[in-house]
Order: sequence, then structure tokens, then C-alpha cells
Amino acid sequence: MDLIERYSDDYITGTRMKKLSQKVILVTGGSKGIGLGCVLTCLKYGARVGILSLESELAAAEVAKAGFSTKTDIFMAECDVRAPSDFQCAFEQALTHFGKIDGLINNAGWHPPALEIEDISVEDFENLVRLNLTSSFLGCKLAVPHLKKTKGAIVNMSSEAGLIGQPAAAAYASTKAGQLGLTKALALDLAPHGVRVNAVCPAGVMTPLMKDWAATEYDPEAALKMVDEWHPIGRMATPGEMGEVCAFLLSSEASFITGQTICPDGGATLGYRR
Repeated sequence: MDLIERYSDDYITGTRMKKLSQKVILVTGGSKGIGLGCVLTCLKYGARVGILSLESELAAAEVAKAGFSTKTDIFMAECDVRAPSDFQCAFEQALTHFGKIDGLINNAGWHPPALEIEDISVEDFENLVRLNLTSSFLGCKLAVPHLKKTKGAIVNMSSEAGLIGQPAAAAYASTKAGQLGLTKALALDLAPHGVRVNAVCPAGVMTPLMKDWAATEYDPEAALKMVDEWHPIGRMATPGEMGEVCAFLLSSEASFITGQTICPDGGATLGYRR
């Protein structure tokens, strides 16, 4: 096998295909926010998508509005990722429906209100670990045997807070940093099997969770403007922009990328909260 043959692929040979065509992608927490952005973007690039969420039906209207079929393009399973038996049941339903899995986006998670460590109970900390970190571990554990067969990929949705910290967010930053460790360890374990694992660390994203937070502030519009200004690019990201990053990492375009932390943050880490 000569060098050209060894490294030839669809892009070199000129084949024009949607980059996720025929792939099956599972997205936890895919009913709204970043998760829904990932769902719609993966569909745009030709994937079929399994939505594992407590409110999966919320995604149906958005999927239909975007011109995709709720009967053939997606599969929705009600799932509480904090409950291992629930998660496993939903996962197996999706696997039975699609017959295979090519990619997993561990997106389910939550950012609690700002609290100093003295005000965070051990119970609340452990509950957040279960939602943000243990669920990612379990998603990977369930998916890996099937991803080895398809040479698939995993994306763990972490946060900029996991990289640089965040005031009054000790529990949240801890869980998100944990996802980065999980990502790197699994990338090493799974590389010999052709499975790639990467993490995405957004800064501010205009999601329902962001709007809910702003609504608790004295001036919601000013609060959102403040978050916009944390980013040198001048605004928060959209869920679809995060979806584009995840679709890239799940595709063959990212075939030589594993164990990496991708930080699509509008430059925020260059001058955080200037």
C-alpha cells in the first residue's frame, strides 16, 4: 500500500457526501439549548439522531419546523441520565431502533445558581456530580462496545468553567473539569480501537437556561448584555454554533483529533470578564 492509497479518503477522492450521512448519533439532554442545537445540526449533515432526555418531546416541534421527520430522522426516549437503569433502558431502545451507534454527545447537565462553597451542601454537590459527570461516564460505558464496532466518536459537553474556573461555582466547575479528565483517559484507552473522544468547552451560550438565569436578575436585558460583553467577539454563542463544533468532531473531518479540549468561546478565555 503506497502513501497516497493509505491516506486517501472521501475528501481526497472528491466524493461529495454529507459528513454525517448514514451515521447514528445519540444526544443526551437533546430537547433544548445546546443539546437541541446539536440535534438539529447533526440532522442537517445527514445523521439520524436519538434524543435521550427527560423532555424529549419538546424537540419534536423544532425538528419538524426544521424540515426533518419525527418518524424516520429521530428517535425520542424519555430518560433521566441520573438513574443508571433509566439511562440504560433508553440507550437500549435507541440501539434497537437504529441498529447501531456511530456517535455520542454527552450533553445533559445543569448549572446551579451561584453559591459560595459554605452554602453548597454535600448532597447538592453529589447530585450535581451524578448529573454532570457520572452520566457522562455511564454514557461512555454504554456506548463504547458499540462504537468499537463502528469506529465512532464521543463528544463530552464540558464548559469553559472546567478549564479556568468560575466564581461561586465550585461544584459546577468540579464536575466540568472531571469531564475533561474522563475525555483524556478514554481517548488513550480507545485510540487502538479507532474510537475518538473529545470535549467541547463553551463559554456563554444563549439557551433557555441562560434566559432563566437572566430572569432572576433585577434587569434581565442588562444581565444578558453583561454576558455578551464577557466575550471579545461581542456576543454569546448560539446552540447551533456549538452543534457545528460537535458535528465536526463526530465526522471524518476530525479523524486525527482525539483527547482534545475544544473551546469555542468567542475569545472569552483571552480576557475573561473584562
